[in-house]
Amino acid sequence: MCGIIGIVGTKPVQDRLIDSLKRLEYRGYDSAGVAGVVDGQVERRRAQGKIRALEEVLAGEPLNASVGIGHTRWATHGAPSVRNAHPQHAGRVTLVHNGIIENYAELKEALKAKGRVFESDTDTEVIAQLLDEELKTKPPIEALKATLDQLTGAYALAVLIDGEEQLIMGARRGSPLVVGFGDGEMFLGSDALAVGPFTNRIAYLDEGDYVAIDHNTARIFDETGQAVNRPVRTVAASAALVEKGNYRHFMEKEIHDQPDACQHTLSAYIDPTTGHVHAPNGLDFTKFDRVQIVACGTASYAGAIARYFFERLAGLPCDVEVASEFRYRQPAVTPNTLAVAVSQSGETADTLAALRWCKSQGLTTAAVVNVHESTMAREADVVLPTHAGPEIGVASTKAFTSQVAALTALAVAAAAARMRIDKAEEAHYTRLLLEAPRLIAEATQMEDEIRALAPELARARDVLYLGRGAMFPLALEGALKLKEISYIHAEGYAAGELKHGPIALIDESTPVIVIAPSDSLFEKTISNMSEVAARGGKVILITDAEGARNAPKDAKVIVGPSCDPILAPLVYAPPIQLMAYYVAVQKGADVDQPRNLAKSVTVE
Repeated sequence: MCGIIGIVGTKPVQDRLIDSLKRLEYRGYDSAGVAGVVDGQVERRRAQGKIRALEEVLAGEPLNASVGIGHTRWATHGAPSVRNAHPQHAGRVTLVHNGIIENYAELKEALKAKGRVFESDTDTEVIAQLLDEELKTKPPIEALKATLDQLTGAYALAVLIDGEEQLIMGARRGSPLVVGFGDGEMFLGSDALAVGPFTNRIAYLDEGDYVAIDHNTARIFDETGQAVNRPVRTVAASAALVEKGNYRHFMEKEIHDQPDACQHTLSAYIDPTTGHVHAPNGLDFTKFDRVQIVACGTASYAGAIARYFFERLAGLPCDVEVASEFRYRQPAVTPNTLAVAVSQSGETADTLAALRWCKSQGLTTAAVVNVHESTMAREADVVLPTHAGPEIGVASTKAFTSQVAALTALAVAAAAARMRIDKAEEAHYTRLLLEAPRLIAEATQMEDEIRALAPELARARDVLYLGRGAMFPLALEGALKLKEISYIHAEGYAAGELKHGPIALIDESTPVIVIAPSDSLFEKTISNMSEVAARGGKVILITDAEGARNAPKDAKVIVGPSCDPILAPLVYAPPIQLMAYYVAVQKGADVDQPRNLAKSVTVE
């Protein structure tokens, strides 16, 4: 969620800190701040709200430092305010922090008993106060280690100390942190994107690592205090990938990025010359009798779609569960279960915890991730990559369809490995999957029709989404998208469940969006639409040409491409994303950074 940047530079860093923080806005935040070493003393500049508010502060009071740290904060402890904004300060210590310190209350009381006075409501200030106390008797890196040993919870830290003009210290546990290697300069960041404008040479800190950087070196220590080397990788982080281009918002651009994102993802799983679909990194589906998918939010709906294909094509029982509930109910697992964690960032705290629990039970673990050097990717037994590229909009679009594409390909690979389909059928599904990018591109061309519906939908207080089969999870995802960015209450339901309660909500002011391309379940969905129409509900049907010919006469119909049912979740995702997008634009909402939400949720 929050973003971190640190620079030990050879020239003023203020503008570079701000540039990096702007690249981290996608992570979600409610305040921002920077700090730098000026004549041996650390100075801070902070503001509540967006980075432009911080820029106004800096315009009146510049930060003339060549060593500095910056932060975008998403409030956990303490309301959004200047006093709770990072960097936090105590004595000689100024630091920024991602994560949550679970034992902060006990630590705070012990520090108060020593006479320490607190100025904020944050758990972060406890770290600063504790570190400042340790500095009374220890040099900086030893004081940091002593401080870390007392913390329970998740953290990524970047630390400045008065009197240490060429030093930034960092640490990570449960939240990612990277070291960037420049030419006479060094960097810390919450991800590669943070340091991307300055260097493409990155080292990823392992769980429990802490580090001290100066102009030329990074001294890295593991959680036992032993000096270690972490591999330095050259990463491709083209600035063009994080620019809006001609689009109004990142979300709009990323909806239109989906054909390429899905094509790049499918290329990791499909050999078009042989018609073979393979599971990467040696994953052997013949060894498993069950698949357990764990994920949160949008990623869980991608998993729910995949469940239909794992069971129907591969005959492989598949359960999907939200990660935040999974390990707390003490699930019964069998040794031959493949545990699959799905996460765009690979850092989602609940999903990572579920993955680790599965590993502790001896299960084979796999991670479907877009960030291939993320914690999940490093800790899982098998990495199952998506190739969506950087996704800046908080509401997931191309990451979602890339997850669906990867999981669908895996289901076909599982079916072939388990001999549920023969080579001819495998080649057939390969051809279908290779059609997906083109059909997704066609689906994005429904934009004008969808935009025309936005003014009416924007006036609604409640919206229902209906679907059957694999369209049911897509209905859940459509409702989530509308809630996330337009702040309209929306719910997704299995269409057959309408008469079991939700039909009581139907009246002339309740739009009902039905996602129903023509398939074996279409006639049953028609009956559900008739029930809605009979009660005065406004039906918006998203379907294909054949479905349009059989639509209820009063329904508003949006016609998309015709496709095989295995592709329908991919092809009909863009229309529901565009619907949420244009409703949010109509309402004047902050599309890319909706209130209260963060891109990468790295706390439970």
